[in-house]
Amino acid sequence: MNYLFRTFGSAAIFCLLASGAAAQADDICGEFGIVPSLEVLQKGTSSSAAGAPRVSAPLIFGKIAVRAHQEVANFPSISIIYVSESRTPTRLAVGKSGNYCFKRNETGGGTLTVDIDGVEMARRVLPTSGIPHQREDFDIVLGQPEKAGSPAVISSKFYYPPNEKTVELYKQAASAEAAKETDKSAGLLKQIVAADPLDFRAWAMLGAYHLERKSFADSEAALRKSIELKQEYPAPWVTVGRLRIDQKQYAAAIEILKHAIELDPKSARAYQYLGEAYLQSKQGSLGVEALNRSIELDPKGMADSHLLIARLYDLAGAKHLAAREFKLYLDKVPNYPERKKLEKFIKDNPDGPVKQ
Repeated sequence: MNYLFRTFGSAAIFCLLASGAAAQADDICGEFGIVPSLEVLQKGTSSSAAGAPRVSAPLIFGKIAVRAHQEVANFPSISIIYVSESRTPTRLAVGKSGNYCFKRNETGGGTLTVDIDGVEMARRVLPTSGIPHQREDFDIVLGQPEKAGSPAVISSKFYYPPNEKTVELYKQAASAEAAKETDKSAGLLKQIVAADPLDFRAWAMLGAYHLERKSFADSEAALRKSIELKQEYPAPWVTVGRLRIDQKQYAAAIEILKHAIELDPKSARAYQYLGEAYLQSKQGSLGVEALNRSIELDPKGMADSHLLIARLYDLAGAKHLAAREFKLYLDKVPNYPERKKLEKFIKDNPDGPVKQ
């Protein structure tokens, strides 16, 4: 049975007062042991405006509603990943309530990504609003007939039906990843492919894990298995491209990533890796073109592409152009650890106002 997923981003609530937002979040965040209304400090503290409450920890929270137009056998495995402005990822397994809640180190900015059964189904870039608490809801419909030309429709041709043998393993793997227990997560992925050798998504994720550990042979074996099972699935092709870059096989990486882009023309990550492969093979113009395309597709998620372009310009002696890219990067990643170093470079190599 084929499923189509349609994601509807509900309107974010941007203008909540600190106390009102805290009260609204109580029911949702309370599931995770966070009661925002109890964290609102009393009026008149030295660090808050006169008569205004101050919140001790900013939150991003909301509900993920998953509905089915057709009957499904099992409740899907849902997880949500929050990537902050400082590029720190946090993953949370979502239960049947649909609630999620993250504590943040800063207000505003970042990215939320919703995965269902290991497949990315929704991504949202968060505004830098400066409010203490922010709510973002997601409404995801399974089995909705696809409407031609609708930008809200996501094809489900890579959807893999839940397997009763692996549903719980997927949930445990998501929890292990959220706790940064990567070895445990990988062990659970191995259990998944042992229980269901046809799960091409799990093979792709296992290949990515091995690549992070620089276990190139294991990575290639898992990725090859994923591709054999579902040749048109773009995720393992993108990871193979990264693998070839790490192996310094740049010509092969370029061809593989070009194929990945044919499979998924909107893959910002594939364009970023392609740009890097071009730069490594001394094809600067093509590299900059691919990197700029990655930025167009995902301005904040691919912010690192600005750094790659800047370093190319710096090596070419076009320091004013490098400074422009560094500034664009800092605008998107204000908490970059080496910010002062880049700010000095920008100051020493002025290029006038930057056009976004």
